[in-house]
Amino acid sequence: MAGVSDENGKKWWSCFANNSHQAASESVHGARFAAAQLAKKYTSKCEACVEESKECDCGHDNLSRLACVSDDHCHVKRSSSFFQSVLNMVGMLIGLGQLSTPYALENGGWASVFLLIGLGVICAYTSHIIGKCLDINPSSKTYQDIGAEAFGTKGRVLASTFIYLEIFFALVSYTISLSDNLPLVFDKIHMTLPHIHVSTAQLLTVIAVLVAIPSLWLRDLSSISFLSFGGILMSLLIFSTVIWTAAFCGIRADQSISMLQLHKIPAVSGLYAFSYAGHIVFPNIYTAMKDPSKFTKVSITSFTIVTVLYTCLAFTGAKLFGPSVNSQITLSMPPHQIATKIALWATVLTPITKYALEFAPFATQLEHNLPPSMTHGFRMLIRGSVGSILLIFILILALSVPYFQYVLSLTGSLVSVGICLIFPCAFYLKICRGQVSKLVMAINYLIMIFGVVIAVVGTISSSKSLVMSIQGGKST
Repeated sequence: MAGVSDENGKKWWSCFANNSHQAASESVHGARFAAAQLAKKYTSKCEACVEESKECDCGHDNLSRLACVSDDHCHVKRSSSFFQSVLNMVGMLIGLGQLSTPYALENGGWASVFLLIGLGVICAYTSHIIGKCLDINPSSKTYQDIGAEAFGTKGRVLASTFIYLEIFFALVSYTISLSDNLPLVFDKIHMTLPHIHVSTAQLLTVIAVLVAIPSLWLRDLSSISFLSFGGILMSLLIFSTVIWTAAFCGIRADQSISMLQLHKIPAVSGLYAFSYAGHIVFPNIYTAMKDPSKFTKVSITSFTIVTVLYTCLAFTGAKLFGPSVNSQITLSMPPHQIATKIALWATVLTPITKYALEFAPFATQLEHNLPPSMTHGFRMLIRGSVGSILLIFILILALSVPYFQYVLSLTGSLVSVGICLIFPCAFYLKICRGQVSKLVMAINYLIMIFGVVIAVVGTISSSKSLVMSIQGGKST
């Protein structure tokens, strides 16, 4: 029996390491399905490869379907133009992190904008070298493939682990954001439960999550994949409402911003890093391009747009609300303005629409490993039950640790810095060893050192703040 148990364990781990191609970050608003729908729109064959739960006709497993989207063996044309590629990369970068940029700038000081811009430049460069890695080995289709090309199975496992960690932390952050914004959307509702000490915000969040749970039981998510595009539009809507508030809502943007608060930079760096987390999906954009040689230009253009957007949003929010700016800009906006209500609804609807999309990698991997003889109904029961239990666990964790800025900063420092800065450079130097100049090698090593430093100090800082907040919450 021990031998059978070991064999099953190896099978599960092997699946995790080798078949997690499809996973992507929450912070990029359902990027998996954006990429899949892009491929589906511009290709005429192998549509099964881009649907959530159908077997791939070309022999690839479910979890490799995003790789299939651009695999020549799947007969898929590279049809994404330069403009379409920029649109998708920008859409995948703009996400949950934008809510916290005004808070980050106000806390770090106006000089911290150089850190925001600097991280944008570095992340554009690491996006460029991801394209270089794909140039060298055309068989690599995903972020995990690049890790495997560089360091074998260990590289694939490392990349997969960080991707799933980022998804998990992003879901927790989404739920915290939901809990923070729901009471403002339903400001006239007050709910209590007899003999149980829970707030209205907590009850509303529980109800919202319960409403979202049935979506986890869907086997074919292609019918709701349009929601990923809705998430992108909602992000742009939030940005627009903040600018509208500054221009037309009678609030003077004359708050002073300190020059630099050095002791807060470690936590701020995590918030900024999270805002640029999108690298795990970039290989899918690259492989969908009609002319992959323009991927570097796509990266430069996209990161320029996003960095300008973040910088404008950060200064606008910080100048509007000053020290009182909340970790989520929507919570600081005038409560009775139409623009505020639109922003709040956009912020609330986004998490509810993302749960099923973000859980898809876990659910598909689980179903892929169930015995073939198992009935469809029983498969759906296991898939839905596991997804529901995980979502309830995330709900409990989010309600227990309702500190959006610290969780987001911890995610950025602990996970996003590795995915966006450290790993791309390490993969590139390993794959291209002996082919890069000393200057390029030095630049990559400096980026890795910088990434390790901000990851360590940011993780320590945000962890301390999180622990102190939890302890303070328990003492009150």
